[in-house]
Amino acid sequence: MSLHESLELSPLMSAHGTVRLPGSKSISNRVLLLAALAQGTTTVRDLLHSDDTERMLDALRTLGVQVESLGDNAYRVTGCGGDFPVKQAKLFLGNAGTAFRPLTAALALSGGSYELSGVPRMHERPIGDLVNALRQLGADIKYLGNEGFPPLRISPAKLAGDTAQVRGDVSSQFLTGLLMALPLLDRTVKVEVVGELISKPYIEITLAMMARFGVVVQRDGWRSFTVNAGSRYVSPKEVYVEGDASSASYFLTAGAIGGGPVRVEGVGKSSVQGDVRFAEALEKMGAGIAMGDNWIEARAPAGRLQAIDLDCNHIPDAAMTLAVAALFADGTTTLRNIASWRVKETDRIAAMATELRKVGATVEEGADYIRITPPQNVHPSTSSGRTELRYAAIDTYDDHRMAMCFSLAAFGGAGVCINDPKCVAKTFPEYFSEFAKVAQAVPVIAIDGPSASGKGTVAQRVATALGMHYLDSGALYRLLGLAAQRRGIALEAEDRLAELAGQVDIRFEGADIWLDGAKVGDELRTEEAGSAASKIAALPKVRAALLDKQRAFRRAPGLVADGRDMASVVFPDALLKIFLTASAEARAERRYKQLKEKGMGANIAALLQDIRARDERDTQRSVAPLQQAQGASLLDTTPLNIEQAVQEVLSRYRAVK
Repeated sequence: MSLHESLELSPLMSAHGTVRLPGSKSISNRVLLLAALAQGTTTVRDLLHSDDTERMLDALRTLGVQVESLGDNAYRVTGCGGDFPVKQAKLFLGNAGTAFRPLTAALALSGGSYELSGVPRMHERPIGDLVNALRQLGADIKYLGNEGFPPLRISPAKLAGDTAQVRGDVSSQFLTGLLMALPLLDRTVKVEVVGELISKPYIEITLAMMARFGVVVQRDGWRSFTVNAGSRYVSPKEVYVEGDASSASYFLTAGAIGGGPVRVEGVGKSSVQGDVRFAEALEKMGAGIAMGDNWIEARAPAGRLQAIDLDCNHIPDAAMTLAVAALFADGTTTLRNIASWRVKETDRIAAMATELRKVGATVEEGADYIRITPPQNVHPSTSSGRTELRYAAIDTYDDHRMAMCFSLAAFGGAGVCINDPKCVAKTFPEYFSEFAKVAQAVPVIAIDGPSASGKGTVAQRVATALGMHYLDSGALYRLLGLAAQRRGIALEAEDRLAELAGQVDIRFEGADIWLDGAKVGDELRTEEAGSAASKIAALPKVRAALLDKQRAFRRAPGLVADGRDMASVVFPDALLKIFLTASAEARAERRYKQLKEKGMGANIAALLQDIRARDERDTQRSVAPLQQAQGASLLDTTPLNIEQAVQEVLSRYRAVK
């Protein structure tokens, strides 16, 4: 997939189901490195398959560590006892901070010569505090680019002090890397944390994993940590990687927004990951939360979610999901103590603020906080008063969490477009397919067919029977033709018509249609209006300009849309696709009766000629020609009356629902 590829997410109505989480990225890369440094062989099961873990696996193999894939996300790692076999190597680590920081520390104290580099964004992520701490212990590290940032050249360390100081307020990965590397030194070393330690739960993961491999760190609260002389990593033989608690946040929020229940399996009460506490934050917003030892479940509150003001130091990654959840909450949500967002895969505070504004939110950002007020306009068609978000193309900044977070904005009524969706491969390559299993799109019944086939009447009655919204796409083209005639714009002036399409105000209220604030009458149903619509519908720029207007009709609880390309172009994911037709003679006779009932003059021979000419024009046009879409079922209404046709559509809908 190119960086310019995108993924359209249709408007979502509800969410329920169960998801088995992939392995935790944080635990996966910690376990791989510890298994490599340990004495003995470790079987690692349920390892996360992602770009970050692939970087770590590639690096370990380059360093001479024997790593064998056992299939089904299991690996056998033969440890090197703290002594990497390869003493000189160049490692490219992409944008994997959970690989780059710990490997920097381990290699700096392992007696070899190495160069570490990554993608341009990795070279913008600070590492100076870790390097300074390692230098206090005798490490020889040089910057190959900007001072304080990768890429790095590492040379064998020299014997030095037994105390190191590291800042705690930039990234917990600095302390993690340092602690994991200390058993490589044959002496007692104390690490003192300068300033407040952020992301404390990630240090808890580090300490828990080190203990699993036989090294217990002595600690004085969060102020200092000591690794005693003689500490050595010993394989525990087998390690199971927990599900990723950060990834759980997206599915739990889907349950809180989309009704639920949505259950995630792989994390729960017994998890060592701090991000399981994300469930507590959702609960504070009003969501219903249930939890077992290895699962968490979320469902929507009886009313709406409520805004919160929260210190997010304990859930730095999962807190991003709260920023999008805030779009669906009453009031203004403030997320504090998130300075670490600034030095992640992108500047996440700036990126989040920019993209939230695209969907209509009011956002205030600071050095270490973000404040979100959802749009004030409320969708009139939803009984819950769900906030209506604007449709937006979301930029993801090569940041997996931006892409996953904003999938939730599709619950806002308009759907979203996620640019570069494959950036989720960093931690969760199958995210969008798993998300689709629990998130239910607003259903669409797409009824296409030739002029005068009766599709409009059938579609309108089906919509009424099901309590759904109705879109007469032909009316949009007729309205545009009428607006063009009123403004003196020629029906061949493609650019001017496309511009007009973006400007006109069109509203459907029951059986009434409004154009630029004025109610439109029978002039919309004249043959002249139909002919004009057919002509402008053949213009590519006009069709493109009206595409978003048509898709905006897709709202809960569902939509019945009729036209020429509803199933093939406008709603290709429609739940039911019908190609409704009848013989030209039957259609001419129906149109004749319709016009006569309205007291309008008509000639059946002229009507038949006009219908045949319009069929020819509609089927032969270069853009979105009239044809039976793939997956659409044929419904020939020549022998049927309206009520029979309606019942046939309803029967087919019930069969696929």
